[in-house]
Amino acid sequence: MANSIQTFTTDTATKHPSKRRKLTTDQHQNHQEQPLIPGLPDHVAQLCLSLVHPSTLYSVCHSWRRLIYSLSCPPFLSLYAVLSSTNINHRLSNNNPIQSFNFDPISSKWDSLPPPPRDPPLHLLLRHPCFISRDLPIQSISACGRLILIAATSHNFSPALSRPLVFNPLSGVWGFGPPLTTPRRWCAAGSAKDTVYVASGIGSQAIDAVGWRGKLCMVNMKGDAPKEGLVYDTEKDAWENMPDGMLAGWRGPVASMDEETMFMVDEARGVLRKYDPEEDYWEHMMESERLVGAQKIAAGGGRVCVIRGCRTEIVVLDVAALPVKQWVVKTPPGFEALAIHILPRMSRPDF
Repeated sequence: MANSIQTFTTDTATKHPSKRRKLTTDQHQNHQEQPLIPGLPDHVAQLCLSLVHPSTLYSVCHSWRRLIYSLSCPPFLSLYAVLSSTNINHRLSNNNPIQSFNFDPISSKWDSLPPPPRDPPLHLLLRHPCFISRDLPIQSISACGRLILIAATSHNFSPALSRPLVFNPLSGVWGFGPPLTTPRRWCAAGSAKDTVYVASGIGSQAIDAVGWRGKLCMVNMKGDAPKEGLVYDTEKDAWENMPDGMLAGWRGPVASMDEETMFMVDEARGVLRKYDPEEDYWEHMMESERLVGAQKIAAGGGRVCVIRGCRTEIVVLDVAALPVKQWVVKTPPGFEALAIHILPRMSRPDF
């Protein structure tokens, strides 16, 4: 009997578009009017449901699913990625060669972020026929729960961003940061204690400054080669030499968890390590072929996310407990990852 009713409703709605719209509207209104927990005011029900993991709420009913994406519910963390097309012609075009996406770990779906403001027009250059073997840097960082584009090259080889572009996941809106004193095509950039820092000078590489315990740690080059390292103390406004053990073991991309614990992937050996400041030593955590050639990493919420060498897969490592668990998230078809960040999920008021 239930199947007959379902078929009849579908056929009627198909033949009469106005009825289909009415059915959809009525269903949406019913969902909105449905109490979160029968017999309880919604504000009390929200307090009760806040103790339940979002993945459980998502699987129960539509009203609970809508709740976890609302502004009234504490946001869970999700993965943000700056992606470029795998089509070489798109990467060489004068149009914006990147798109930003959000991967929702609850629904396991990618959603594109809204486009940035069109005024002024954004012209970023990722590849140029004269430098076909390398990507030009497009630098992004995360701070205060926001995604920030901070440096890039324009189509005429000048700095593309006079002001940082800032995306707020909770409002779903792009905005502008204050003007940069000296816009750069690439620089050393990072954040510490909810403050963004930018440094530049001689050099031809974009440098990731890793925020850790009120300091910014950075090295002068990527890869497994010997490096020079510096540490900037944000409280003392002073530069320091990097500890010997930290520098010697810095053999791949590094990220910090809540600015307290630094993780590093040894890109040549595929080893995940954690820095021990007491021993000045990078502690071995796990090894995997998937981590060989790691490009970028991000850390947050007990997870370390790693862009693989192929750039079309992101390895997620659960480091909250040992042994470390891992799984793979594929980028959207036709895209490869340039950078990743862990930030609060986007609000979806029309869910």
